[in-house]
Amino acid sequence: MKILAIETSCDETAISVVEANGKIDAPKFKILGAAVASQISVHAPWGGVVPNLAKREHLANLPIILEEATKKIEKLNPELICVTVGPGLEPALWPGIEYAKELKKYFPKTKVLGVNHLEGHLFSFLLSKKIEKYKLEKLFPAAALIVSGGHTTLLKVDSLVDWKKMGETRDDAAGEAYDKVSKMLGLPYPGGPELEKLANQGNSKVIKFPRPMLNDPNYDFSFSGLKTSVLYYLRDNPNFKKEDVAASFQEAVIETLIGKTEKLAKKINARSIFLSGGVAVNKTLRNEMEKISKKNKTPLFVAATEFNTDNAVMIGVAGYLTYLRGKKYPLKANGTLSI
Repeated sequence: MKILAIETSCDETAISVVEANGKIDAPKFKILGAAVASQISVHAPWGGVVPNLAKREHLANLPIILEEATKKIEKLNPELICVTVGPGLEPALWPGIEYAKELKKYFPKTKVLGVNHLEGHLFSFLLSKKIEKYKLEKLFPAAALIVSGGHTTLLKVDSLVDWKKMGETRDDAAGEAYDKVSKMLGLPYPGGPELEKLANQGNSKVIKFPRPMLNDPNYDFSFSGLKTSVLYYLRDNPNFKKEDVAASFQEAVIETLIGKTEKLAKKINARSIFLSGGVAVNKTLRNEMEKISKKNKTPLFVAATEFNTDNAVMIGVAGYLTYLRGKKYPLKANGTLSI
């Protein structure tokens, strides 16, 4: 099945063409074409994503990205058009949804299917390079951590059709905390990658920031208090070193993410760990998660960087699984859609 997928949940305009085959217990994917347009330069002056500007850019970029994603494909003819319907910024989601409906006019026999953005992140583990070395049924149950600018969620995954949310953030997501602390440190937008660079130059043992909710019996997260602790430290220590603050903050976040994930993995006797979302690009997080994976002899699956940030390939993957499951999401923007 040839799938055309569209992603416009935030500030990346992305389109992919994915060839999908196989049943729900053994799906296979081949990327035929993919393109992404970033809006960093548009939002940088504002220090964050401005929804209406994101909408404007999506409207302008979608036809251009479609052409780029399909330039090596002789005959497009998709059997399925998939589009992100949520969660995300609703003004940003609508252009993608309307564009999917418009494309259906050129392919009248093609179905348009709404896709959950978080399921896209979850299923991105199927794009991991080492997935082919394992039989899919041997990976479950799995402990799955989705960590991004808007979401920090832990799941118990029993199969590609059965999962349960075990915990999530009660306030700021980890990526949101990264962005807010980077602003406090005067770092350029987008803040997360810049803070990681700075942290690599610092001493993470200088400041002992709290590890929020790490020892609580549940699997929930909270990063608002950690953010406030950084704010007070900067206020009370005018001679602070930015790199040490960044390193100490990052260590607090990562220890919390790792600790909660490891606790869930042990509780459910996980056979594998899935890591996904924009913050999964962070090399320190990946390395520390890999250490936990090796220590517990539980393989870690995380896709390449380009499939962790918002992209349409993961939406194509999730779209195919949504199709096989017979799941239908309304073709309307839902900013608070859950997984």
